[in-house]
Amino acid sequence: MMSNLTETMRNTLERRRERSGLRGLTIASDNSTDFSSNDFLSLRSSAQLRAAYMQHLTGEFDLGSGGSRLLDGNSKFAEQLETDIAAFHGAAAGLLFNSGFDANSGVYACVPQAGDVVLYDEYIHASVHEGMRLSRARTRLSFAHNSVASLRETLESIKRVNSSIMSGNANVFIGVESVYSMDGDVAPLADIVRCMDELLPMNNGYIIVDEAHATGVVGPRGAGLVCDLGLQNRVFVRVHTFGKALSCNGAIVLCSDITRQYLVNYARPLIYSTFMSYPALAAIRSSYELLWSGKAETIATEQTMEINPTL
Repeated sequence: MMSNLTETMRNTLERRRERSGLRGLTIASDNSTDFSSNDFLSLRSSAQLRAAYMQHLTGEFDLGSGGSRLLDGNSKFAEQLETDIAAFHGAAAGLLFNSGFDANSGVYACVPQAGDVVLYDEYIHASVHEGMRLSRARTRLSFAHNSVASLRETLESIKRVNSSIMSGNANVFIGVESVYSMDGDVAPLADIVRCMDELLPMNNGYIIVDEAHATGVVGPRGAGLVCDLGLQNRVFVRVHTFGKALSCNGAIVLCSDITRQYLVNYARPLIYSTFMSYPALAAIRSSYELLWSGKAETIATEQTMEINPTL
């Protein structure tokens, strides 16, 4: 006899099938050409990345991480990697997370305080929604995608009804992505900064930029949109993920030293998760070494020419 839960799940899946929305796991055929994945730079099949990675795997190292980073999972290798990545992106500090989802949900869940307001682009990643759902900031409003006018209107309406925002006693967090994956369009980040400066003169506005789809492909040597526009000192937090153009796993939150310390103490995805293993960290470092040296762009160009020599 089928349980009520099993029947509910079966019926829900069937409704999704009827709408042609049923998801499944697939494996690409060996002779297929990739035009749909997040491997923007074709690094996952790069012999240079493989060679750099294997170099880091020589010698003695612990295979597993040992636990949460607050317990036995930390290492000098991880801390040096954070320092080097932060320096590349022009940030004061960086904190590694197991995934971009963990990074976004962790930041949005613990940083906004009670009474604060979060405004976000309507096309923002699902991980941001998950973080906001857990946040102490109860006022969370979307604005029209890439519309500074909509952001301005939303911010002005919040100021009219929230005296704490006007006085600077409460904060406004503005969440955007630098490049949106569904349409490939770019956030008007400089205009967003100007809007924030104009409407929040008490310095209680904080911009959080998800650079997931810009990492490796936008800005100098793939450093991202914030670096491309020279806004490193105007953006509160940046999230760069490694699972797209860099063909790895994990993410880093770029922020101030005090924000890093706060996240170490309060970001639950970091506190309660087993940290990445050394091989995972070595893969991240190998990919970043290709960015730092400028070789990643060369690899991508060569791969493109193999697909279409006429380009």
